[in-house]
Amino acid sequence: MTEQLDAVVVGSGPNGLAAAITLAARGHSVTVLEASETPGGSARSGELTVPGLVHDLYSATHPFGAASPFFGSLPLAEHGLRWAYPEIDLAHPMHDGTAAVMVRDLDETCRGLGADGPRWRQVFGPLLPGFDELAGDVLGPVLRWPDHPLLMARFGARAALPAAVLAGAFTTPGARALWAGSAAHVFQPLSRPMTSSVGVMLTAACHVHGWPVAIGGSVAISNALVSLLESLGGTVVTGHSVRSRADLPASRVVMLDTAPGAAAEMFGGELPRRTNRAYRRFRHGPAAYKVDLAVRGGVPWAAEEVTRAGFAHVGGSFEEIAHAEREVAAGRMPARPFVLVAQQYLADPSRSVGDVDPIYAYAHVPAGWRGDVEAIVIDQIERFAPGLRDRIVASCTMDPGGLATANANNVAGDIAGGANNPMQLLGRPRLSLDPYATGLPGVYLCSASTPPGAGVHGMCGHQSARRAAAWLEAND
Repeated sequence: MTEQLDAVVVGSGPNGLAAAITLAARGHSVTVLEASETPGGSARSGELTVPGLVHDLYSATHPFGAASPFFGSLPLAEHGLRWAYPEIDLAHPMHDGTAAVMVRDLDETCRGLGADGPRWRQVFGPLLPGFDELAGDVLGPVLRWPDHPLLMARFGARAALPAAVLAGAFTTPGARALWAGSAAHVFQPLSRPMTSSVGVMLTAACHVHGWPVAIGGSVAISNALVSLLESLGGTVVTGHSVRSRADLPASRVVMLDTAPGAAAEMFGGELPRRTNRAYRRFRHGPAAYKVDLAVRGGVPWAAEEVTRAGFAHVGGSFEEIAHAEREVAAGRMPARPFVLVAQQYLADPSRSVGDVDPIYAYAHVPAGWRGDVEAIVIDQIERFAPGLRDRIVASCTMDPGGLATANANNVAGDIAGGANNPMQLLGRPRLSLDPYATGLPGVYLCSASTPPGAGVHGMCGHQSARRAAAWLEAND
């Protein structure tokens, strides 16, 4: 790394790799620096419980993996990435032993929701035609004129609502709970404005593209991106921490797949005062507490449909989930938190060993929570799957501190790249027509703290790198 590079990327998560690929595809020399010994950021997999059992170490659910306009433009299949689909995309177990179910087929989903089927179609159906065009607008900076204004207006009319208000469109407990689980991915109290935004996109993405899993684990996504980057002439260097500019090789452009606070620490003395202040004031949200289980014979869900679902939202009724999210936002640990459960092995049996299956779960907890939540998470799942404990062969947990240690972008365990309050949904990491630019020439932020936010879709890195490429080419 003695010659000056066109670009250096700090961080090899999906966004860092997406930024590097975008630049390399335009003929620029690029090196990615990763502090860990393996690339991938939060998209990595490995053994945690039983030898041979494949667990996703951090990120496990990829609703935008197949829906990402950027990923869709890449020949990732040629580099080993294959998606698999569970029979049921999402199930939400209820207290009476039934479950509300969402599948790719909108008609089938609506039939299963009974009296609320027509309402579900009315809310989400209009977003499905032209969804891929809509995704291109939504998965980018908000403060700009969209390429498809009518589609964006249709989305915005729903996204701007508090999730609790949109829940009023449904009258049955099942439909309300199904909506609550998707909406809860926003990691905010569901009574706040714009808390429908994430859930609306997740639901529409499911009905168009499904919620797939990567065969072989989340690491398959990272491996495919690294392979593609290397085929374009880019390189990835692991075990290289970057704390200041002194740790960087000479380059014309620097792309930061980091939290805003880390960017301020690296370049604080050089950043414009307004940017430096905004980055240091950037707010992070609640945390996740992760529990991985090795379960013999799978989870014994009371509702048969959940045994066929790749993902389950566990939290009971809309009201229970809304209460839990309020408690978490207030810094209190709820007795019955919202829990996401992933059963990726149903679509990808290669992850299991014999009759022992890997189960991935995380609960929403207050930022930086230090208490042991494993028993609470298992209790919450067992409410809807009696006898689960008898099937657990081994377990492994990671608290918010562990998540932050494993990936510095998970500040205090925040896996969403920052608080999804209205201000940061509109202008993250700061209000700007170019939210990726730091104000320091040639230095760009490309992490999940930039639009469109969290998710394994690469769009933050791609959008940021487009700006960087334009700067490079304008300054040749």
